[in-house]
Amino acid sequence: MVEVLPIDEVIPELRAQVRARGCVVLQAPPGAGKTSRVPLALLDDVTGKIVMLEPRRLAARAAAERLAQQLGETVGQTVGYRMRGESVAGARIEVVTEGILTRMLQSDPELPGVGAVIFDEFHERSLNADLGLALVLEVRAALRDDLALVVMSATLDAGPVAELIGAPVVTSQGRAYPVETRWLDRPLRKDVRFEAALADLVVQAVGETSGGVLVFLPGEGEIRRVQGVLGGRLPEDCKVRPLYGALPFKDQRAAIAPMVAGRKVVLATSIAETSLTIEDIRVVVDGGRARRARFDPGSGMSRLVTERVTRAEAMQRAGRAGRVAEGVAYKLWSRGEDGALAAYPPAEIEAADLTGLALELAAWGSGDLPFLTPPPEGALSEARSLLEGLGALRDGRITDHGRKLATLPLHPRLAHMLVRGGKPAAGLAALLAERDVLQGGPVDYAERLKALAGASGASTPRQGALARVRAEAKRLAKMVPDRPALPPEEYAAFAYPDRIAQRRPGGAPRFILSGGKGAVMEAADPLAGQAFLVVTDTDGNPREARIRTAFAISETQLREIFADRIDALHLCHWSRRDGRVLAREQDRLGALILSDKRWNNAPDEAVATAMLEGIREIGLKLSPAAERFRARVALVRAQDDTLPAMDDTALLATLEDWLLPYLTGVHSTADWKAFDKLPALRARLTWAQMQAVDTAAPAAFTTPLGRQVPIDYDGDAPQITLRLQEMFGTTRHPTVAGRPLRVTFLSPGHKPIQTTMDVPGFWASSYADVRKDMRGQYPKHPWPEDPTQADPTLRAKPRK
Repeated sequence: MVEVLPIDEVIPELRAQVRARGCVVLQAPPGAGKTSRVPLALLDDVTGKIVMLEPRRLAARAAAERLAQQLGETVGQTVGYRMRGESVAGARIEVVTEGILTRMLQSDPELPGVGAVIFDEFHERSLNADLGLALVLEVRAALRDDLALVVMSATLDAGPVAELIGAPVVTSQGRAYPVETRWLDRPLRKDVRFEAALADLVVQAVGETSGGVLVFLPGEGEIRRVQGVLGGRLPEDCKVRPLYGALPFKDQRAAIAPMVAGRKVVLATSIAETSLTIEDIRVVVDGGRARRARFDPGSGMSRLVTERVTRAEAMQRAGRAGRVAEGVAYKLWSRGEDGALAAYPPAEIEAADLTGLALELAAWGSGDLPFLTPPPEGALSEARSLLEGLGALRDGRITDHGRKLATLPLHPRLAHMLVRGGKPAAGLAALLAERDVLQGGPVDYAERLKALAGASGASTPRQGALARVRAEAKRLAKMVPDRPALPPEEYAAFAYPDRIAQRRPGGAPRFILSGGKGAVMEAADPLAGQAFLVVTDTDGNPREARIRTAFAISETQLREIFADRIDALHLCHWSRRDGRVLAREQDRLGALILSDKRWNNAPDEAVATAMLEGIREIGLKLSPAAERFRARVALVRAQDDTLPAMDDTALLATLEDWLLPYLTGVHSTADWKAFDKLPALRARLTWAQMQAVDTAAPAAFTTPLGRQVPIDYDGDAPQITLRLQEMFGTTRHPTVAGRPLRVTFLSPGHKPIQTTMDVPGFWASSYADVRKDMRGQYPKHPWPEDPTQADPTLRAKPRK
């Protein structure tokens, strides 16, 4: 008897839309039977092979086996699967991991022999799925209007997808079996450890229900810790099975296989959210956390962050409990907290490292694809910059080297390392592509290579991961030619040219990376004292990343590897600390300074240009004469705006224009303070402008004795200061630029005794009182009754 699934009700409509429109979006809750039914239902409606994408290897195998089982066949007859490093041919249906479709399209965009492409679990919005959909849409528009397209999801916001591909939405309302949701009575206290709280909830679920239990955790580490906390707390017939991507395949199969007797508790990551059906699961316990990769384009590093699940993810997880029978979903949060969850997780394209995507777009020959979510321009620009550095792109176009990298099943960094290093680099490439094979290992990556070679060490290797690495290394070695072997740190430098680390001065192990970012290491680590490292992994902190794994490398090796990237620079720069221009000769690798010595014969112009930076920091520091000059210019400029502005802002903004030619010999703060700025300021004016200034605002007033007294233009009126006796005989008040001078009279002892802007008026009024006071103090100096009739003088009365 054929099992009836909720999806069966809409299969006729789905088939009709595929025949009529060639494309459709299928929205159905978890457990409705999308993966199991749709490919088989389309066999009679599609000419050619049906390719169905799955987000994970385990799900792809399981889906292929389930489809073949419904046909009464084994995998390899009607149904096959293909993933990196493994494939079983199928005559009509091929279940593939998402990256495989991209390779198929890049090899031949027409997809010969393929009649339909099905995107399963599209709600996960992986980078490969988004790229694959964009490529398929372009192929359908340009080459294959007969290519059928089905996008399926349980929790996807279907509207935008349907609009993008121009397809109707077919919706299945039913779930295979109902699921009861049980929340916490109140939010979890902050002082309660996550693993302990989740283990308590698992024990409660096991005690209140029957059947298998599926527990969702963010990662392998949490799985191991919860497994430890559960030890001895579950009934004897309960078997705890971990399930995560890096687990050996036989252990993954053990987790999804039905129990012959007793119950199982599966501790799983998000790998179990997909179309994968885990036999005999009746209960879900959701820890409410998800781990996502976040890429910082500024640092060029990714880091994993643990976040709250979204409502869509929680719905997908709860649906696992209703796959084979009525179920119960326990949630490690309260009903009130549920409403505050975000609706959907971010698409991977919004937060991931886009280097692989940028390479695929370059290989395709167009970046203008119909993406559901366009890639962020900043992250895409950084990715292209890295590819330029790896030689994969030149002027934005893919190179022959880049095409080689695109064909390899590795991140472009590691593909570049493999192409340059050949077969001897295959082991390290496979090792770097895998999660860390050592549990709590040291920073020195050489320890991982020892583990790969079978040598024992202080850290315990993950044997399953090592087996996968060895198998992958053999496969990668077949893809590249043989070359002479190099030290592993040199291979790593090929892959991470932007992560060469140089130790900073000081006691703490702090490093500067060649890409410009900072990094730190535990002081007790054996690599902490190394001058140079190749950093292979960090925690991704954008401010100062913690180094997780690295190789030690020598300066000699770096100079040989990066001979074409090391810049021999002659630099002059202002040192705020030293208060002077420093001239240095340096060899630089990105942000690293490999050598640094004094540049003894630095050109005057280079020193002067660097000095300008110091002047902008120090300030103009004009002499009194220079201040008077620019005040004169400002006075005249008020009537003639053709004269240049000489305020601080204008002068500092144009230092290169008026000051640079005069700075020879000026190297320091002391030199600048002693430097006469007046000639440079005067040179800003043409001869005609200088004549106009001298006429309208002369630098000095000529006294009746013919002496030049500087005019101060800095106040609200131009002013002079001189001895009273020097102005005897003056009957008209002196003026400048049509404005009266403010005159300050001094006593013979050079003390101010009167300020006036009307000298004739002073003679006629206040002078008598001044004369009366001053005659007694300075009897040797003349104090005539009528100063207008006296001769100007600076002398005392002649002796009798």
